[in-house]
Amino acid sequence: MTMEECLKLETERLEINKKHLENGVEFVDIRTAYIGPEVSIGKGTVIYPCVVLEGRVIIGVDCVIGQNTRIKDSTIGDRTDIQASVIIESSVGNDTKIGPFAYLRPNSSIGNRCKVGDFVEVKNSSMDDGAKASHLTYIGDSDVGKDVNLGCGVVFVNYDGKNKHRSVIGDGAFIGCNTNLISPVKVEESAYVAAGSTVTKNVPKGALYVARAKEKIIEGWVERRGLLKKKEK
Repeated sequence: MTMEECLKLETERLEINKKHLENGVEFVDIRTAYIGPEVSIGKGTVIYPCVVLEGRVIIGVDCVIGQNTRIKDSTIGDRTDIQASVIIESSVGNDTKIGPFAYLRPNSSIGNRCKVGDFVEVKNSSMDDGAKASHLTYIGDSDVGKDVNLGCGVVFVNYDGKNKHRSVIGDGAFIGCNTNLISPVKVEESAYVAAGSTVTKNVPKGALYVARAKEKIIEGWVERRGLLKKKEK
């Protein structure tokens, strides 16, 4: 690409940004936002540096689109905060927080007042209003109900090596940290899965599911093995 072509593209991009500015969109640095011609942004939304909005993107009013966020062919509701995340062919509701470092893959639907936190990946799944996955969780091919809490390190094990399977989490359920949900399973409304469990059976409404190996303590084992002694050089 020649210098003239680069300057022309930069001018066209800046003109797009200026039109959004005139419509009430705020920019931290108007020269470092990359916004496509099919993008719609509501009044009062703040765009931080190095944001990329491409394809058919609709963003509501009073949102915050944080630095280094990429959104493609997606819809974002009102008053939603997105920080340093990637959203592809998905929808996000109102008053929801995404990121930092979240990844919404195609066909994901996040409701109102949800939280998709740091290092959470959502793929071909839905999270209903009030559902939260605050960090380090994979939600694949699943439907998560209202006000569900997914603890740190929850994994929806959706692939058996040949086929993808879908799981359902009922409204108000609590999934403890480091839980593996072996799809297809259903955790019914208000059920509780204890941390560290591997879920292979459906969990009834209001039940507690615990699946852990029985603990064993061997006194003096470390000293006998000499594992903490440093070798002399």
